[in-house]
Amino acid sequence: MGGISVGNAMQTKALLGLMIPFLGTVLGSACVLFMRDRLNPLVQRALTGFAAGVMVAASIWSLLVPAMEQAAHMRQWAFLPAVIGFWLGIFFLLLLDRTIPHLHMNSSKAEGPKCSLQKTTMLVLAVTLHNLPEGMAVGAVYAGWLSGEAGITAMGALALSLGIAIQNFPEGAIISMPLRAEGVSKGKAFRYGAFSGAVEPIGAVLTILMAGFIIPLLPYLLSFAAGAMVYVVVEELIPEMSEGSHSNLGTVLFAAGFTVMMALDVALG
Repeated sequence: MGGISVGNAMQTKALLGLMIPFLGTVLGSACVLFMRDRLNPLVQRALTGFAAGVMVAASIWSLLVPAMEQAAHMRQWAFLPAVIGFWLGIFFLLLLDRTIPHLHMNSSKAEGPKCSLQKTTMLVLAVTLHNLPEGMAVGAVYAGWLSGEAGITAMGALALSLGIAIQNFPEGAIISMPLRAEGVSKGKAFRYGAFSGAVEPIGAVLTILMAGFIIPLLPYLLSFAAGAMVYVVVEELIPEMSEGSHSNLGTVLFAAGFTVMMALDVALG
């Protein structure tokens, strides 16, 4: 797979692992098929906070820490690849944020270049935009496992996939149910929500294909994904979870999501 010499069994495990986060999005999007049309704002903030906590914990435990461990031969400069990759991820998402028209949840003003796209399309683009780094993160970790040179175990890679899938479940509901509230049919709202998560396995596979040729740069790739994920959390999820009254609910669920992802990574990794 992409220059990484592995057996069919490992490739199959990797492909299954890459699909787990997408499955989380699909299941979350399916909530629109049997729940009421509108998601309670408090529930939405709670789910957003939980997703943000998972993403931050994944960025630290599953991406930045392994990146620095792989650069341990640099001794006191072992942090350098993580810092460089992290900032490249930040700037990459900033570039996408400026060049792709999208509309954040509960916002009336679109971001990015002016366009004539429908509101529902820009909502889906916003979620798709922040799903990309999650796919890259899973792809980078599985690339490290497939290489056999990065000190990443199969269970460690699975932990990240499960963590992203857990936070994708509420994300799927958060995108599909507001679309239904905007007048989109239940079937279309489900398809749009599921489609927003399709970028994750695509991004993951592309990352693996790329990493197969640049395994020495894997620490930069892992931290790049971490930077991109942190950008999404700070720029989008934290403001959304803190809107209105009872904003402490989002904070508590952020802590819960962080704890769940940290426990997964340590228990399985």
